[in-house]
Amino acid sequence: MITTKAGTGACPECGAETVSIRGAMPWCAGCEWNLDCYDRARQAPEFGWSPIDRWTHRLAARLTRRQYIALVGRPLEPAGLGPAGAVTVGVSLLLLLGVLALAAAGVWLLFAYPFPNLAVVFGLALIGLAVALRPRFGRIDPDAEVLTRQEAPELHALIEEVAAATGAPVPHVVAVVNDINAAAWSVGLRRQRVLYLGLPLWGALDGQARVALLGHELGHFVNGDVRRGPLTQPALTMLGNAADLFRPADRTHGAGLLELLGEWLGRILSWLLSKLLFAGHLVLVVTALRDSQRGEYLADELAARAAGTTAAGRLLDVLVSVESLVLVVRQGARGGHGPATWRAGMSRALDGAADQLPLQRQLTIREETSLFSSHPPTGLRHRMLTTRAWQDPRVVLTDARVERIDAELARHYQRAARIIAWSA
Repeated sequence: MITTKAGTGACPECGAETVSIRGAMPWCAGCEWNLDCYDRARQAPEFGWSPIDRWTHRLAARLTRRQYIALVGRPLEPAGLGPAGAVTVGVSLLLLLGVLALAAAGVWLLFAYPFPNLAVVFGLALIGLAVALRPRFGRIDPDAEVLTRQEAPELHALIEEVAAATGAPVPHVVAVVNDINAAAWSVGLRRQRVLYLGLPLWGALDGQARVALLGHELGHFVNGDVRRGPLTQPALTMLGNAADLFRPADRTHGAGLLELLGEWLGRILSWLLSKLLFAGHLVLVVTALRDSQRGEYLADELAARAAGTTAAGRLLDVLVSVESLVLVVRQGARGGHGPATWRAGMSRALDGAADQLPLQRQLTIREETSLFSSHPPTGLRHRMLTTRAWQDPRVVLTDARVERIDAELARHYQRAARIIAWSA
């Protein structure tokens, strides 16, 4: 249950009474004074040191607000690589050249001198390092269950309709998972497009919200999100992998003094190198995520284009109310009920929280702001959506068609319900 606490004082900016929900630090619902502050009691630490966490949150809040202001009055269309994307691609190319240089140097050392010689050892070491640092382009989640067109023709047909309405390509693979989530990724060197639908979320959404979810996820294939580009993956993964590779191993016991001294010096050098590589990784990730957040706004615009503004906003309200979603789905699953019950329960939860939703959206502006978040705060996404030109749905999903799609997924729903029913 969410309680609202008023009477917490007057806003020093506009004089209005401040509010608080869920025990959060008070803020002004009118001018949003104090909404950008860091609430140590409710926000998970990112670096573990309060002054640093407070500073990074303040920086993230400033960047997030600046991006929102820059986009709110502009057309949201794919604009190619922005500055953040260009930097990420440039660093990726440099890292790829570095790995190729390591591999080439290793191969040269193998054959440059007559065998046997010590150069072979260094050559093999360089080749091994190049292999360990190679870019990873992802693969299909092994826990996901792929849905073929023969198994789910209605679902595939709906996906194709939404793709046509948004101008997005159709995914090569459609799969279901047991998470309260959905995702769209390109994996492998061939960049195979994969759409993941989390059954608890999908089952709890009404028809138009499902269309909005598909529009948003398929929008990631055309919104220029740097996290999904083949030339940006190296920058987002290679330095992190290198930092893990050079992290000092556990120290040995029972060695002599010289061995312990050598190990101690080696650990210091490894620790310093690992931290430097990880710092570089953080800088690149933070830079790329600015561009990723821009892509989320565009994906929301495409969701509204497919399902209509009302349905896209309702989808975001479901994400704001994720605690209610978890409760509704778990209780329904424990009672042996399927997605029809989940939808009805989620609808009641949203209707019952209608008065609280504006404050919940505002609170996300504080609690979902982070330098390391791939998404803007849900409250700002909802605000961006509702301040733009109103859109009517291009794809309408009827109740009868919802039932046919759920019938195709019945076996998968049963498996997901068993897992959800007794999950912590």
